[in-house]
Amino acid sequence: MKQMHLAAHFPGVNSTTVWADPRSRSQIDFTSFEHLARTAERGKFDFFFLAEGLRLREHNGLIHDLDVVGRPESLTVLNALAAVTDRLGLAATVNATFNEPYELARRLATLDHLSDGRAAWNVVTSSDAFTGENFRRGGYLDRADRYTRAAEFVATARELWDSWTPDGTSRPFAHSGQHFDISGEFTVPRSPQGHPVVIQAGDSDEGREFAASAADVIFTRHGTLEAGRQFYADIKGRLAKYGRQPGDLKIMPGVTVVIGDTDAEAQENAAEIRHQQVSPQNAILALEQIWGRDLSSYDPDGPLPDIDPDPASTLVQGRVRVADPLAAAARWRALSEAKGLSIRQTAIESTARQSFIGSPATVAAELEKFVATDAADGFILVPHLTPGGLDGFVDRVVPLLQERGVFRSEYTGSTLRSHLGLPRPLWKS
Repeated sequence: MKQMHLAAHFPGVNSTTVWADPRSRSQIDFTSFEHLARTAERGKFDFFFLAEGLRLREHNGLIHDLDVVGRPESLTVLNALAAVTDRLGLAATVNATFNEPYELARRLATLDHLSDGRAAWNVVTSSDAFTGENFRRGGYLDRADRYTRAAEFVATARELWDSWTPDGTSRPFAHSGQHFDISGEFTVPRSPQGHPVVIQAGDSDEGREFAASAADVIFTRHGTLEAGRQFYADIKGRLAKYGRQPGDLKIMPGVTVVIGDTDAEAQENAAEIRHQQVSPQNAILALEQIWGRDLSSYDPDGPLPDIDPDPASTLVQGRVRVADPLAAAARWRALSEAKGLSIRQTAIESTARQSFIGSPATVAAELEKFVATDAADGFILVPHLTPGGLDGFVDRVVPLLQERGVFRSEYTGSTLRSHLGLPRPLWKS
């Protein structure tokens, strides 16, 4: 039977988190990271995944305090977690736009050594001047250039990791390309995995092509079984031209899970969670992200605005821009009109991740269905609570997946590559 892969995403600072729940704890205290990581390892998950935030989000020129409280640097946290976990993979999101290959390759190789082969790098890019202002360059890359820099960045990092032979001999490196011209000697011997696992997040055509050429895992988002199958077929179909096999790239969408003793109870729980996540204020924010206009005078329980979005707006800063605001607004209006929904109700339906809601048995069956029918190779779970949001899933759903024979009962290897069934990179002389 096709085996499922599972990972845990630390919720971080965003409106996914239900802040008002009395069980919600610190997003920066180490005990929060430790609790979620230990829970994931207890559930035999493949890896623990940290996002990145390089600048505090702003709304209308002010820090947006509804969801931004800060985010510590990923690799620092993961190095600490390496000491309190044994098998769990440790994945850091690090930007390829505002870093340099030598420094980052060294930090990732260090984590791979300290963790005995459990390091992963989620490669992301940035194309906005707002984030760039926090860096010495003070600028940004055009959207068309950010993936070319990322591809060369990953290739250069791999050259650095390969500059030590498997028997422990160091060789000089030299790379000269469009974005990087470096030479010297790498200070960290070849790590236990050869190369840390490379993850890529993105659904654009450029992102898909980059993942097919360079990634081991793609972190994606799709809303239905059919959409997942289409994405899966598209990505897997791109691999052959890079000399890769279908199993060389794992597709793992980010999902939320809400369970209850019955399906009906789970639906009630999910509705309550979504109403807490999409508060009246957050509903207006979600609307303003698309419209790019100050809509604070609108009633969240009233109808959508009848004005068009402003595509050139900078009202909301630090969030991923909607690619086509006019098309997105049209979709929101169509949904609102078809179902008679208010602004808040439309935001609740339109901004949700792929969700699995039901009793433990229902959720386990649905997760298995997605994997068995090639809509995914596994899932990155995004809980709504820190740090205990994964406890119920590990205690009640994972045992059912194990009984079904679709998820491991024990780790059979020690490295993240072994968990994911990925080949060890061939050393390039």
